[in-house]
Amino acid sequence: MSGDDGTERRPVDVAGVVLTPGAGADRDHRTLVALEAALAPLPVLRLSFPNRERGSSAPDRPEVAVAHLRERAAAFAETLGVGTERLVLGGRSFGGRMSSLAVAQGLPAAGLVLLSYPLHPPGRPDRLRAEHLPDVAVPVLAVSGRRDPFGSPEELTTHLSTVRGPLTTVFVTGDHSPKDDAAVTAAVRDWLLGPAS
Repeated sequence: MSGDDGTERRPVDVAGVVLTPGAGADRDHRTLVALEAALAPLPVLRLSFPNRERGSSAPDRPEVAVAHLRERAAAFAETLGVGTERLVLGGRSFGGRMSSLAVAQGLPAAGLVLLSYPLHPPGRPDRLRAEHLPDVAVPVLAVSGRRDPFGSPEELTTHLSTVRGPLTTVFVTGDHSPKDDAAVTAAVRDWLLGPAS
C-alpha cells in the first residue's frame, strides 16, 4: 500500500458508502455483501443499475448508469442528513468506472473505491478507459487482482496515477474476480476506517 501512515490519503468525515456492481451482476454480488458487513456500522447502500432492475444483463450506457448513480447517491445522502460530499462511492469493475465518471463529471464525494477497475478490455490495452481520471480530485483506493486481464498492476499504477486526488493501490491474489473477499474487504476497511487494532 502506498503512503506513510495513510491518514492523509484517506477520505475524512465519511457518513456512508455507495457500492455498485459489475456490468453482469447486481447489488447482491458476494464482494459487495461482504464489504457491507465489514464496514458496519457505517451505513452502506448496495445499488443495482437499471439494466439489472429490468432483468437485463446488457450493461447500461454510461450516461444512464451515471444518472442513476447520481440520483440514488443524492437520495441516500438525504436519508443520512448530509450532502454527497460525505459519501464514498465505488464498486466493482463497471460500477467503479461509473462511480469515477460521476465524480469526474462533478458529483461531490468524499472518495472513490475502485475494485477490479476495467482499465481496458482483455487483450486490448490500446482501448483505455482512463480519459476522465485526471478530473477525479478525491482520495482513491484501487484494489485489483494481480492477474486481472482488464489491467495489470503496472498498467493500473501508471494510468490511475493521473487522478488528482491521493491514490492508494492494493493488489491481491486473483484475476478480475478475486476469490479472497477477506483481502479485498480488509483493504477497503483499512483505507476507510483505519487499520484494525
